[in-house]
Amino acid sequence: MPPSIEFLQSALHIFGHAVLPFVIAWILWREQWVRAGLIIAATMLIDVDHLLADPIYDPNRCSIGFHPLHTVWAALAYAALLIIPNWKVRAVAVGCLVHLATDGGDCVMQAY
Repeated sequence: MPPSIEFLQSALHIFGHAVLPFVIAWILWREQWVRAGLIIAATMLIDVDHLLADPIYDPNRCSIGFHPLHTVWAALAYAALLIIPNWKVRAVAVGCLVHLATDGGDCVMQAY
């Protein structure tokens, strides 16, 4: 992968996991955006499933479809949480889906 693509991938990954949660929280839950942002950011804990892999971290591995909490079935479960009428549960769902989208972007960029 060319250095410019590698830098862009890293920058988008960090943005997606660290900044985007608070941007989304500001848009969706403006009155409690800090709390919502922290909840969304906390969903990065779904990366705990990386501990099941060998090696735990592989920069060339696509997380989507490989790790249990990064599968289509998990995404469907996260999406189902959106129907629960509680902003905190919905923030968890949004956070997990944003996490998968960010990791999916990594997978797309790894192809280049």
